[in-house]
Amino acid sequence: MDEYPFLQSSDAGHQTRKTFEEHAAADARARLNQIVAAAEAEGVACGTDLTTSTTPYRDIVAAATRHGCDVIFMASHGRRGLAGLLVGSETQKVLTHCTIPVLVYR
Repeated sequence: MDEYPFLQSSDAGHQTRKTFEEHAAADARARLNQIVAAAEAEGVACGTDLTTSTTPYRDIVAAATRHGCDVIFMASHGRRGLAGLLVGSETQKVLTHCTIPVLVYR
């Protein structure tokens, strides 16, 4: 997702937080619908779960548990060194906090 352009001041031309969240949710739903359509076109059953969170790894683990997933597929940016330590990795956090197998694509 693109960086959030919201400013605390209400300068003209900037979105409100509510407007930003509505647009982000609509964009996410559209992307998920494309994924479902592509999967179904190949005969693959596909379900989605859209949520927002300040701790994505927790919601990923919770969703996988709630849906009874056998495996979680995630991508990795492959950041190494100091950048990897400072930025952190949601994939790494899922690997650390989840008992469900995780397949990482890099």
